[in-house]
Amino acid sequence: MEAEKGRPAVAKAEEEGAGGEGRREKLCRRCKRAYDAGSNTTSSCRFHPSFFVCRRHDDQKRYYELGPNDPPYAAKFYDCCGAEDPDAAGCTTDFHVSYDDE
Repeated sequence: MEAEKGRPAVAKAEEEGAGGEGRREKLCRRCKRAYDAGSNTTSSCRFHPSFFVCRRHDDQKRYYELGPNDPPYAAKFYDCCGAEDPDAAGCTTDFHVSYDDE
């Protein structure tokens, strides 16, 4: 699916619906995945409820691999669970939350 000028392909998919069946997929603001509101459950969305931060761990034991320009005390991790990989699977599951939901 091609993106229109200045619009991501996901937004276009939301308008067209899933498979042209008239169902409207929504985009989750937590995990950034498209989902069908009809099949949204408490285990549908996996996300980190906190930010990926750069500071000393509270336990001072786990450290992310430091880059050449990082200060020697810096650690990079998710503040919620301590995962040091920025691409780590979320530590919390819940319903998807659409950008349309308030």
